[in-house]
Amino acid sequence: MKKNKPKYMQIIDAAVIAIAENGYHQAQVSKIAKQAGVADGTIYLYFKNKEDILISVFEEKMGNFIEKLNELIAGNGTAVEKLLRVIESHFRLLSEDHHLAIVTQLELRQSNKELRLKINDILKGYLQVIDKILIEGIGTGEFPSSLDVRLARQMIFGTIDETVTTWVMNEEKYDLVTLALPVQRLLINGCGNVE
Repeated sequence: MKKNKPKYMQIIDAAVIAIAENGYHQAQVSKIAKQAGVADGTIYLYFKNKEDILISVFEEKMGNFIEKLNELIAGNGTAVEKLLRVIESHFRLLSEDHHLAIVTQLELRQSNKELRLKINDILKGYLQVIDKILIEGIGTGEFPSSLDVRLARQMIFGTIDETVTTWVMNEEKYDLVTLALPVQRLLINGCGNVE
């Protein structure tokens, strides 16, 4: 398979940099090829077009991340602790990869509807990780049995995602990972006692 060839990942990693530095629409295939150190034609041995590259970038990076998250939540700990691990891992991944943060938080948002639908399909694995934690927490009594898992998942993912986007938009001026615990506490406790 093409995905197992070294140049495939070389092009994926180069695409992250080229798209982050130039923007998706200005990141021509030739710029990606130059960044990867390959001929323009080599790109087409692995990808149909630039859109296919962007989808593959997200598929590879998110796929690896979801595998890591599943390992993190498979271990010991409460559902509340596992949620913190997911938030910290998400924040750490993007704080350690400036280019990937720009691509995931800014460039993927400017894509067309068809592309966004493909990206949403890839994202389902991440949302399933959150679902597992919520369902486990309901089972252990950490979360109320009346919890709407779908709504809670949207709130959790949306909060994590928006926190990273704000950090990117603020030119990464503060330590994103230190926000993991306050974000987790806010998600677990809400905004206080509501009658």
